[in-house]
Amino acid sequence: MPYKDYGYATENWNHIHAYILAPLLKILGQKKDRVILDLGCGNGWLVNHLIELGYNAYGTDASVSGIEIAQQKNKERFFVQDLSKDELPQSLHSMPFNTIISTEVIEHLYQPKEYLDFCKKILLQHGGGDLVLTTPYHGYLKNVVLAVTGKMDKHFTVLWDGGHIKFWSRKTLGGLLAEKGFHHIQFTGCGRLPWLWKSMMLTATVSYDER
Repeated sequence: MPYKDYGYATENWNHIHAYILAPLLKILGQKKDRVILDLGCGNGWLVNHLIELGYNAYGTDASVSGIEIAQQKNKERFFVQDLSKDELPQSLHSMPFNTIISTEVIEHLYQPKEYLDFCKKILLQHGGGDLVLTTPYHGYLKNVVLAVTGKMDKHFTVLWDGGHIKFWSRKTLGGLLAEKGFHHIQFTGCGRLPWLWKSMMLTATVSYDER
């Protein structure tokens, strides 16, 4: 199935940044020696913000419109990439990435296992590193609340072309990360009240010895 461009129109932050930015920056901390790759960077707002904060960050996305907008601030930092392929753009092959960020991407992928293999491959090329994933949160209590309030159809919509096709829980995504050789897996709920979180953030590490 051909990729449908998201159709970015502005450089503005996405609504998800309102609740994932603070926990993400807490995780990244003051380690400005990180070489960060944002896989599925959209219009590049997050990468450009990280650069402003002093981080060494790059971004790739399948959206041509998103990358064109992102490049308006830092042209050399953004590249078009088919996220279904196991290959970085040529210009990034030698970059020693030790941190990968992927926000609200994995729920759109038909083959998430291959995507995590790809992330692992990138990190292991230079000894290992950290993966930070965010995706909409799904848990028993939240699903019950959605059902009781009549919002299941809206939340699990089938009418959004290019929308969510995987619905992850802490257990399923954490289990897949462990299956793929990641360790030190940690969970953070993002946005809204506990157990009704909008998204979840999972951080994990892979090292050369764990390959």
